[in-house]
Amino acid sequence: MSTAQSNTATTAEPAPRPRLPPAARPYLPPLALYGAAKLTGLLVFAWLLTSAGDYRTKDPRFGGGAHWWDVLSTWDGWWYLQVAQKGYHPEPLRPLAPGGQFSAEQNSVAFFPLYPGLVRAVSEVTGLGLYGAAILVSVLCSFVAAAGIYAVISLLAGARAGTVAAGLWAAAPAAGVEWAVYTESLFVAIAAWTCHAVMKRRWVAAGLLAFLSGLCRPTAAVLIGAVGLAALVTVLRPDSRREHGVAAPLYAAVAAPLGLLTYIAWVGWSMGGPGAYFSLQREAWAHYFDFGAYTLDVLRNVAVGHGDYLFAYPVPDLIAVQVVVALPFLVALLLRQRPPLVLTAYTLASIVTILGTQQMFGNTPRYLLPVFPLLLAPAAAMSRLRWPALAVFFSTAAVASGWYAHYVIFELGIP
Repeated sequence: MSTAQSNTATTAEPAPRPRLPPAARPYLPPLALYGAAKLTGLLVFAWLLTSAGDYRTKDPRFGGGAHWWDVLSTWDGWWYLQVAQKGYHPEPLRPLAPGGQFSAEQNSVAFFPLYPGLVRAVSEVTGLGLYGAAILVSVLCSFVAAAGIYAVISLLAGARAGTVAAGLWAAAPAAGVEWAVYTESLFVAIAAWTCHAVMKRRWVAAGLLAFLSGLCRPTAAVLIGAVGLAALVTVLRPDSRREHGVAAPLYAAVAAPLGLLTYIAWVGWSMGGPGAYFSLQREAWAHYFDFGAYTLDVLRNVAVGHGDYLFAYPVPDLIAVQVVVALPFLVALLLRQRPPLVLTAYTLASIVTILGTQQMFGNTPRYLLPVFPLLLAPAAAMSRLRWPALAVFFSTAAVASGWYAHYVIFELGIP
């Protein structure tokens, strides 16, 4: 009897297995699909890079490096790492000799502080180098972004459509920058959850997130405007005003633009003029709003097989033309779904801004990555497919994305 009791007493009970909170479980399928598609595309990209070997002969700042993964921190990534390491050094515009593509010297203040600040903080906390910290920030933010896309789309079209949307974002044209030293993942994470907060009428969260977006990149202006418009409509409508009050929506509308305005004002004060940021973009990067003149010029040239326009890169430009041609169809399908005002305003304002600005046309798919509401209609339609068909589609798209979403933008153009 005593022996039996002793054996029972010494038998250790199995430790309980950690379980995800119930609220987190719906996010597992979309995040698994997103991660699998992104990893597949990245591996194909690595194989293409090492097979071609061209990156070994390029400047480490401009698409080259000793290893294939160094390519992920070139071009804009180089600037972000410089800011993370050295901070900003604003000064008045320095004119360049006439005759080149740019009329002023480039300066790091063109790159907003939130991403490099996070990179520096993660590096300090984890002990990783700045490159490793930057990739870690981008990858983690990409999963937060995929979760946000799932959350928004699932509210409108169901969980299955939300999962498909997360997978589509992983394989979208130019999606290679999502796991690179670029701000797309961070900005989309903020934008998606901002829109979700507005849809749920969580105005304080929406205002804070929109504020952060203004410290991430200048295109946050369209997100800020969408939040402000949704808040204004909420206040003006008697029924929504009675339900949600006035203070919270007004807080969101007032707080949203403060991050963007503060940074633009600081650049102006530091560089000696209130419009210094926009002058820098125009003269040092040739980026400025021209009401679509550049876009029309590119479309006209590409249609007849010419390259007589600024920043001509044949393969990325051809893919960008196909994306632009698809936009009216995608917008029509989106509007047919009757999305909330915040999504409609954000999408339409983003498209007008992108197509109305002179910038590298081949990067149009990258500029459109944050316009995730365009995924609503395709995701809703594809959600009616069975999983075997979806598995074939995403397997094919993930492999192909290693070329059209990764290699094309980094090696055949300038991301």
